[in-house]
Amino acid sequence: MELISIKRRNKIRFYAKGFAQHVLVPNAWFRSRLASKLARINRYDPQWIQERVEYYNKLNAAFNVSAQALDLKSIPSTKQTAYYYDMRALLRHYPPSCRIDYKFGDNRDTAEIPTLVKSRAVGAGNDNNVLLKLNQVRHFMTIKDRVSYADKKNMLVWRGAARQQHRKDFLVKFWNHSLCDVGQVNSPARGGKAEWVKPRMSIAEQLNYKFILSIEGHDVATNLKWIAQSNSLCFMTRPKYETWMMEGRLVGGQHYVELREDYADLPEKIEYYTRHSEEANEIINNLQEYYRQFQDPVREELISLLVLNKYLKLSGQIAEV
Repeated sequence: MELISIKRRNKIRFYAKGFAQHVLVPNAWFRSRLASKLARINRYDPQWIQERVEYYNKLNAAFNVSAQALDLKSIPSTKQTAYYYDMRALLRHYPPSCRIDYKFGDNRDTAEIPTLVKSRAVGAGNDNNVLLKLNQVRHFMTIKDRVSYADKKNMLVWRGAARQQHRKDFLVKFWNHSLCDVGQVNSPARGGKAEWVKPRMSIAEQLNYKFILSIEGHDVATNLKWIAQSNSLCFMTRPKYETWMMEGRLVGGQHYVELREDYADLPEKIEYYTRHSEEANEIINNLQEYYRQFQDPVREELISLLVLNKYLKLSGQIAEV
Protein backbone atom coordinates (compact mmCIF):
# COMPACT_ATOMS: atom_id res chain seq x y z
CA MET A 1 0.00 0.00 0.00
CA GLU A 2 2.92 2.32 0.68
CA LEU A 3 4.10 2.21 -2.93
CA ILE A 4 0.57 2.74 -4.17
CA SER A 5 0.29 5.88 -2.05
CA ILE A 6 3.69 7.07 -3.29
CA LYS A 7 2.49 6.61 -6.87
CA ARG A 8 -0.64 8.62 -6.16
CA ARG A 9 1.28 11.35 -4.36
CA ASN A 10 3.70 11.58 -7.28
CA LYS A 11 0.79 12.09 -9.67
CA ILE A 12 -0.81 14.72 -7.45
CA ARG A 13 2.47 16.63 -7.16
CA PHE A 14 3.16 16.35 -10.89
CA TYR A 15 -0.20 17.66 -12.02
CA ALA A 16 -0.33 20.34 -9.31
CA LYS A 17 3.12 21.61 -10.30
CA GLY A 18 2.29 21.46 -13.99
CA PHE A 19 -0.97 23.35 -13.56
CA ALA A 20 0.58 25.96 -11.25
CA GLN A 21 3.42 26.68 -13.67
CA HIS A 22 0.97 26.71 -16.55
CA VAL A 23 -1.10 29.41 -14.85
CA LEU A 24 1.27 31.33 -12.59
CA VAL A 25 4.76 31.38 -14.13
CA PRO A 26 5.25 33.40 -17.34
CA ASN A 27 7.18 31.82 -20.19
CA ALA A 28 9.49 34.84 -20.29
CA TRP A 29 10.91 33.80 -16.92
CA PHE A 30 11.95 30.42 -18.32
CA ARG A 31 13.43 32.01 -21.45
CA SER A 32 15.55 34.28 -19.26
CA ARG A 33 17.04 31.25 -17.51
CA LEU A 34 17.89 29.14 -20.56
CA ALA A 35 21.50 30.28 -20.99
CA SER A 36 22.36 29.68 -17.33
CA LYS A 37 20.73 26.25 -17.42
CA LEU A 38 22.67 25.20 -20.51
CA ALA A 39 25.88 26.43 -18.86
CA ARG A 40 25.38 23.73 -16.22
CA ILE A 41 27.04 21.31 -18.61
CA ASN A 42 30.35 22.42 -17.07
CA ARG A 43 29.29 20.88 -13.76
CA TYR A 44 29.37 17.46 -15.37
CA ASP A 45 31.42 15.56 -17.93
CA PRO A 46 30.54 17.42 -21.16
CA GLN A 47 31.50 14.46 -23.35
CA TRP A 48 29.22 12.10 -21.41
CA ILE A 49 26.38 14.62 -21.60
CA GLN A 50 26.87 15.07 -25.34
CA GLU A 51 26.89 11.31 -25.94
CA ARG A 52 23.46 11.06 -24.40
CA VAL A 53 22.21 14.05 -26.38
CA GLU A 54 23.43 12.45 -29.61
CA TYR A 55 21.79 9.15 -28.68
CA TYR A 56 18.40 10.79 -28.26
CA ASN A 57 18.74 13.20 -31.18
CA LYS A 58 20.60 11.56 -34.06
CA LEU A 59 19.85 14.35 -36.53
CA ASN A 60 22.84 15.92 -38.25
CA ALA A 61 21.43 17.81 -41.23
CA ALA A 62 19.31 20.95 -41.43
CA PHE A 63 15.59 20.42 -41.96
CA ASN A 64 12.30 22.28 -42.07
CA VAL A 65 9.42 21.54 -39.75
CA SER A 66 6.21 20.55 -41.48
CA ALA A 67 3.24 22.78 -42.24
CA GLN A 68 1.43 20.94 -39.43
CA ALA A 69 4.07 21.79 -36.80
CA LEU A 70 2.70 23.65 -33.77
CA ASP A 71 4.01 26.33 -31.45
CA LEU A 72 3.55 25.96 -27.70
CA LYS A 73 0.32 27.92 -27.43
CA SER A 74 -1.25 25.74 -30.15
CA ILE A 75 -0.48 22.37 -28.56
CA PRO A 76 -3.68 21.05 -26.91
CA SER A 77 -3.32 21.03 -23.13
CA THR A 78 -6.41 19.00 -22.27
CA LYS A 79 -5.48 15.78 -24.09
CA GLN A 80 -2.62 13.59 -22.86
CA THR A 81 -1.92 16.16 -20.19
CA ALA A 82 1.15 14.41 -18.75
CA TYR A 83 2.85 14.58 -22.14
CA TYR A 84 1.82 18.20 -22.55
CA TYR A 85 3.24 19.30 -19.20
CA ASP A 86 6.57 17.57 -19.89
CA MET A 87 6.81 19.11 -23.36
CA ARG A 88 5.75 22.53 -22.12
CA ALA A 89 8.38 22.47 -19.35
CA LEU A 90 11.05 22.37 -22.09
CA LEU A 91 9.56 24.31 -24.98
CA ARG A 92 8.70 27.36 -22.89
CA HIS A 93 12.44 28.09 -22.56
CA TYR A 94 12.45 29.06 -26.25
CA PRO A 95 10.90 31.83 -28.36
CA PRO A 96 7.12 31.49 -28.70
CA SER A 97 7.48 31.34 -32.48
CA CYS A 98 9.28 27.97 -32.30
CA ARG A 99 7.25 25.14 -33.82
CA ILE A 100 7.66 21.40 -33.43
CA ASP A 101 6.44 18.21 -35.02
CA TYR A 102 5.59 15.84 -32.18
CA LYS A 103 3.68 12.66 -31.39
CA PHE A 104 2.33 12.03 -27.91
CA GLY A 105 1.50 8.53 -26.68
CA ASP A 106 2.93 5.11 -27.50
CA ASN A 107 4.92 5.01 -30.71
CA ARG A 108 6.18 2.13 -32.84
CA ASP A 109 6.41 4.00 -36.14
CA THR A 110 9.42 5.47 -37.89
CA ALA A 111 8.74 9.15 -38.50
CA GLU A 112 9.07 10.47 -42.04
CA ILE A 113 10.15 13.89 -40.75
CA PRO A 114 12.05 14.84 -37.56
CA THR A 115 9.51 14.32 -34.78
CA LEU A 116 9.69 14.59 -30.97
CA VAL A 117 8.45 11.33 -29.43
CA LYS A 118 8.42 9.28 -26.23
CA SER A 119 9.49 6.02 -27.88
CA ARG A 120 10.97 4.56 -31.03
CA ALA A 121 12.20 1.27 -32.46
CA VAL A 122 15.68 0.16 -31.38
CA GLY A 123 18.38 0.19 -34.04
CA ALA A 124 19.25 1.95 -37.27
CA GLY A 125 16.82 3.93 -39.37
CA ASN A 126 15.18 5.78 -36.46
CA ASP A 127 17.02 9.10 -36.81
CA ASN A 128 13.82 11.10 -37.33
CA ASN A 129 12.42 9.87 -34.01
CA VAL A 130 13.91 12.29 -31.47
CA LEU A 131 13.45 11.04 -27.91
CA LEU A 132 12.35 13.25 -25.03
CA LYS A 133 11.57 12.32 -21.44
CA LEU A 134 7.79 12.41 -21.82
CA ASN A 135 5.06 11.06 -19.53
CA GLN A 136 7.60 10.96 -16.70
CA VAL A 137 4.95 10.60 -14.03
CA ARG A 138 4.09 7.14 -15.39
CA HIS A 139 7.43 5.91 -16.69
CA PHE A 140 9.95 7.38 -14.25
CA MET A 141 8.34 7.22 -10.84
CA THR A 142 10.67 6.51 -7.93
CA ILE A 143 10.29 3.39 -5.80
CA LYS A 144 12.19 1.89 -2.88
CA ASP A 145 12.55 -1.87 -2.48
CA ARG A 146 13.13 -2.88 1.13
CA VAL A 147 13.02 -6.62 0.47
CA SER A 148 16.41 -8.23 -0.10
CA TYR A 149 16.83 -10.65 -2.98
CA ALA A 150 17.42 -13.53 -0.56
CA ASP A 151 14.09 -12.91 1.16
CA LYS A 152 12.00 -12.98 -2.02
CA LYS A 153 9.95 -15.86 -3.43
CA ASN A 154 11.64 -18.19 -5.92
CA MET A 155 9.08 -17.43 -8.62
CA LEU A 156 8.54 -15.12 -11.58
CA VAL A 157 5.73 -12.57 -11.42
CA TRP A 158 3.89 -10.50 -14.02
CA ARG A 159 0.60 -8.67 -14.28
CA GLY A 160 -0.59 -6.81 -17.34
CA ALA A 161 -3.04 -6.51 -20.19
CA ALA A 162 -3.25 -9.39 -22.67
CA ARG A 163 -4.04 -7.44 -25.81
CA GLN A 164 -0.96 -7.96 -27.97
CA GLN A 165 -0.38 -11.36 -29.56
CA HIS A 166 3.07 -11.84 -28.01
CA ARG A 167 1.58 -11.39 -24.53
CA LYS A 168 -1.15 -13.90 -25.31
CA ASP A 169 1.44 -16.36 -26.58
CA PHE A 170 3.33 -16.00 -23.31
CA LEU A 171 0.23 -16.59 -21.18
CA VAL A 172 -0.78 -19.67 -23.18
CA LYS A 173 2.43 -21.30 -22.01
CA PHE A 174 2.87 -19.99 -18.48
CA TRP A 175 -0.40 -18.75 -16.91
CA ASN A 176 -0.58 -21.91 -14.78
CA HIS A 177 3.11 -22.82 -14.53
CA SER A 178 4.37 -23.83 -11.08
CA LEU A 179 7.35 -21.43 -11.29
CA CYS A 180 5.24 -18.44 -12.32
CA ASP A 181 2.60 -16.16 -10.86
CA VAL A 182 1.51 -14.43 -14.06
CA GLY A 183 -1.83 -13.29 -15.37
CA GLN A 184 -3.82 -10.70 -17.22
CA VAL A 185 -5.70 -7.93 -15.44
CA ASN A 186 -7.90 -6.71 -18.30
CA SER A 187 -11.36 -8.05 -19.06
CA PRO A 188 -11.35 -11.00 -21.49
CA ALA A 189 -13.79 -8.98 -23.57
CA ARG A 190 -10.84 -6.71 -24.38
CA GLY A 191 -8.38 -9.51 -25.12
CA GLY A 192 -7.07 -12.72 -23.63
CA LYS A 193 -9.02 -15.46 -21.88
CA ALA A 194 -11.02 -15.68 -18.67
CA GLU A 195 -8.74 -18.41 -17.31
CA TRP A 196 -5.75 -16.07 -17.56
CA VAL A 197 -7.33 -13.39 -15.36
CA LYS A 198 -5.71 -12.96 -11.95
CA PRO A 199 -6.10 -10.29 -9.25
CA ARG A 200 -4.19 -7.08 -9.76
CA MET A 201 -0.96 -6.76 -7.79
CA SER A 202 0.62 -3.57 -6.51
CA ILE A 203 4.27 -2.90 -7.18
CA ALA A 204 4.94 -3.61 -3.52
CA GLU A 205 3.35 -7.05 -3.85
CA GLN A 206 5.37 -7.85 -6.96
CA LEU A 207 8.57 -6.91 -5.16
CA ASN A 208 8.14 -10.01 -3.00
CA TYR A 209 9.25 -12.12 -5.99
CA LYS A 210 12.85 -12.72 -7.05
CA PHE A 211 12.08 -12.61 -10.75
CA ILE A 212 9.92 -10.04 -12.56
CA LEU A 213 8.99 -10.30 -16.21
CA SER A 214 9.22 -7.17 -18.32
CA ILE A 215 7.25 -7.72 -21.51
CA GLU A 216 6.72 -5.00 -24.07
CA GLY A 217 3.19 -3.79 -24.83
CA HIS A 218 2.31 -1.29 -27.56
CA ASP A 219 5.92 -0.15 -27.38
CA VAL A 220 8.14 -0.41 -24.29
CA ALA A 221 7.39 -2.23 -21.05
CA THR A 222 6.42 0.39 -18.47
CA ASN A 223 7.52 -1.76 -15.53
CA LEU A 224 11.18 -1.90 -16.62
CA LYS A 225 11.95 1.44 -14.97
CA TRP A 226 10.75 0.39 -11.52
CA ILE A 227 12.25 -3.09 -11.86
CA ALA A 228 15.58 -1.30 -12.42
CA GLN A 229 15.21 0.30 -8.97
CA SER A 230 14.33 -2.98 -7.26
CA ASN A 231 16.21 -5.87 -5.71
CA SER A 232 14.51 -8.30 -8.09
CA LEU A 233 15.97 -9.79 -11.26
CA CYS A 234 14.57 -8.59 -14.58
CA PHE A 235 13.62 -11.24 -17.14
CA MET A 236 12.85 -10.12 -20.70
CA THR A 237 13.49 -10.65 -24.38
CA ARG A 238 15.85 -8.25 -26.13
CA PRO A 239 14.12 -4.83 -26.27
CA LYS A 240 12.62 -3.86 -29.61
CA TYR A 241 11.60 -0.35 -28.54
CA GLU A 242 13.25 2.29 -26.42
CA THR A 243 12.50 5.49 -24.53
CA TRP A 244 14.59 8.00 -22.59
CA MET A 245 15.90 5.00 -20.64
CA MET A 246 17.89 3.98 -23.75
CA GLU A 247 16.68 0.40 -23.57
CA GLY A 248 18.71 -0.28 -26.69
CA ARG A 249 21.89 0.01 -24.60
CA LEU A 250 20.88 -2.71 -22.16
CA VAL A 251 22.89 -5.93 -22.48
CA GLY A 252 21.45 -9.38 -21.84
CA GLY A 253 23.31 -11.24 -19.10
CA GLN A 254 24.69 -7.96 -17.79
CA HIS A 255 21.60 -5.86 -17.05
CA TYR A 256 18.84 -8.45 -17.37
CA VAL A 257 18.23 -12.14 -18.02
CA GLU A 258 17.68 -12.41 -21.76
CA LEU A 259 14.91 -14.79 -22.81
CA ARG A 260 14.24 -16.40 -26.15
CA GLU A 261 11.48 -14.81 -28.23
CA ASP A 262 9.28 -17.87 -27.63
CA TYR A 263 10.12 -17.94 -23.88
CA ALA A 264 11.01 -21.63 -24.13
CA ASP A 265 14.04 -21.13 -21.89
CA LEU A 266 12.11 -19.38 -19.10
CA PRO A 267 11.79 -22.34 -16.66
CA GLU A 268 15.44 -23.33 -16.90
CA LYS A 269 16.58 -19.74 -16.33
CA ILE A 270 14.33 -19.36 -13.29
CA GLU A 271 15.84 -22.54 -11.87
CA TYR A 272 19.38 -21.44 -12.77
CA TYR A 273 19.20 -18.07 -11.03
CA THR A 274 17.42 -19.60 -8.06
CA ARG A 275 20.56 -21.68 -7.58
CA HIS A 276 23.06 -18.94 -8.49
CA SER A 277 22.24 -15.99 -6.25
CA GLU A 278 25.61 -14.29 -6.67
CA GLU A 279 25.17 -14.04 -10.43
CA ALA A 280 21.62 -12.80 -9.96
CA ASN A 281 22.70 -10.08 -7.55
CA GLU A 282 25.45 -8.95 -9.90
CA ILE A 283 22.94 -8.46 -12.72
CA ILE A 284 20.56 -6.65 -10.35
CA ASN A 285 23.35 -4.31 -9.22
CA ASN A 286 24.36 -3.61 -12.82
CA LEU A 287 20.83 -2.58 -13.78
CA GLN A 288 20.47 -0.42 -10.67
CA GLU A 289 23.73 1.34 -11.51
CA TYR A 290 22.64 1.84 -15.12
CA TYR A 291 19.38 3.43 -13.99
CA ARG A 292 21.05 5.92 -11.63
CA GLN A 293 22.02 8.11 -14.59
CA PHE A 294 18.35 9.10 -14.91
CA GLN A 295 17.91 10.16 -11.29
CA ASP A 296 19.67 13.54 -11.21
CA PRO A 297 16.82 16.00 -12.03
CA VAL A 298 19.12 18.95 -12.78
CA ARG A 299 21.24 16.92 -15.19
CA GLU A 300 18.15 15.36 -16.76
CA GLU A 301 16.68 18.79 -17.47
CA LEU A 302 19.99 19.91 -18.97
CA ILE A 303 20.12 16.92 -21.34
CA SER A 304 16.46 17.38 -22.28
CA LEU A 305 17.03 21.04 -23.11
CA LEU A 306 20.11 20.18 -25.18
CA VAL A 307 18.13 17.59 -27.16
CA LEU A 308 15.42 20.14 -27.92
CA ASN A 309 18.04 22.84 -28.54
CA LYS A 310 19.62 20.71 -31.25
CA TYR A 311 16.22 20.08 -32.87
CA LEU A 312 15.40 23.79 -32.96
CA LYS A 313 18.86 24.77 -34.25
CA LEU A 314 18.82 22.24 -37.08
CA SER A 315 15.33 23.40 -38.05
CA GLY A 316 16.67 26.96 -38.32
CA GLN A 317 14.47 28.37 -35.57
CA ILE A 318 17.16 29.46 -33.11
CA ALA A 319 20.82 30.42 -33.23
CA GLU A 320 23.43 29.74 -30.56
CA VAL A 321 22.11 30.46 -27.05
